[in-house]
Amino acid sequence: MQWQAVWGQRLWQVLVTPAIALLSLGTIAALQLTSLRDLEQKSQQVLTPAEYQQEAQQIALKLKLLQKVPSFGFDNLIADGVFLQFLQFFGDTKARAQTGYGLAPNFFEVIIPRDPQFLRAYLFLSVSSTIYAGRPDLTVALMDQGLKSLSPKAFPDSYTIWVFKANDELLFLGNYRAAQKSYQTAAEWVSLQGTPEAKATAVSLQRTATFLKRKPNSKTAQINAWMMVLSNAFDDRTRKLALQNLQRLGVKITVLPTGKLKFEAPKPDWEY
Repeated sequence: MQWQAVWGQRLWQVLVTPAIALLSLGTIAALQLTSLRDLEQKSQQVLTPAEYQQEAQQIALKLKLLQKVPSFGFDNLIADGVFLQFLQFFGDTKARAQTGYGLAPNFFEVIIPRDPQFLRAYLFLSVSSTIYAGRPDLTVALMDQGLKSLSPKAFPDSYTIWVFKANDELLFLGNYRAAQKSYQTAAEWVSLQGTPEAKATAVSLQRTATFLKRKPNSKTAQINAWMMVLSNAFDDRTRKLALQNLQRLGVKITVLPTGKLKFEAPKPDWEY
């Protein structure tokens, strides 16, 4: 009778495990299709504030479910699907005017653990979670989590995540010591690439790290960080915030006839 029990257990695994996997994938697909249908419908109608709030609650529940649903090796698929949903969420200005961007980090609480090597996602994480949702603490925590699965040799551009992290630590958390260490690591990682551009980037990041160590509240270090935020900005709100802070720190900004901006920074406040 023992062989029957073993055979029955194997039969159960053969039949049920694929069924669970299909159910999980079906759930993911259904959530994505529902999101797409909702987006199409919303583009043709204006919801009431209460309906927008209800929609936000539904999004939160979906994301909570996706944090727990088994992946069965389809983590990248889940991460990609949730990233598309995030773009829909972020771009729905009518809904965000009603409910805000507070759920932005929730998307990345699914994306980063599922696919920590999805480097492009970290830029959207930094902007949406830090600037729009006002949660730089969650941004840094998720970056710390993702960086554990990255290496400079396997992913040469992963040094940029250390830069985003350093900027958030310096500009939004006021954690100068952590920012100094992040800039230092970014410089070490990018220097491994060996190209002239990488070497120049490493020198710049190393300089920022060195002088943050000497003078933690350096305005020059903050100017450099805001310039990096500006150069990576993909939306007007982030660009405006960066320009406002650069002017606050004493940078003279001139609009040239070509439409380009000219920046004149004050004398560096650190000693070489």
